[in-house]
Amino acid sequence: MRTAELNRKTKETDISIKLSLDGGEVEIATGIGFFDHMLNSFAVHGGFGLKIKASGDLHVDAHHTVEDVGIVLGKAFAAAVNTSKVARFGSFVLPMDEALVSCALDISGRPYLVFNGELPQERCGEFDSCLCVEFFRAFAVNSGVTLHINIEYGDNAHHIIEAAFKAAAHSMRIATRERAEGVLSTKGVL
Repeated sequence: MRTAELNRKTKETDISIKLSLDGGEVEIATGIGFFDHMLNSFAVHGGFGLKIKASGDLHVDAHHTVEDVGIVLGKAFAAAVNTSKVARFGSFVLPMDEALVSCALDISGRPYLVFNGELPQERCGEFDSCLCVEFFRAFAVNSGVTLHINIEYGDNAHHIIEAAFKAAAHSMRIATRERAEGVLSTKGVL
């Protein structure tokens, strides 16, 4: 089974995630409307079954909740992926109205994030735009994925961020496809 179920509780957040790489129900509740919308888009466009229940110190701001969801979701992907049987690489270019965002990734066990581009507005609803980078950094580090996201252009932060989440989802869907052969590496291991 390519699934994972993880929980993480700190003094700042309480996160539980159920993930299926092969589809299933999608239920997202973080207390941050825009972030829920992004995670729902990620699950739907990736073809993932994803249930996230998160509570955090939103009276401070959304940073801890967004980052901790990235941590737990990254760990869930690492637990669900059998690296010897996945396509490993994935890339996708996604247009959304005036915005164009590309994503390329490698399920390599060598976490790294490159996030190029500007987000023209500081906020989308109650979501600080800078948290987009924080989420993807936490996800990359904890999933063991090398992740490159490039904002080619765009004028609307909502469109840009949504395009980033959807491009990452399509890239992960491609990279997590099962393959019959062994490890996709000249070294024989990742």
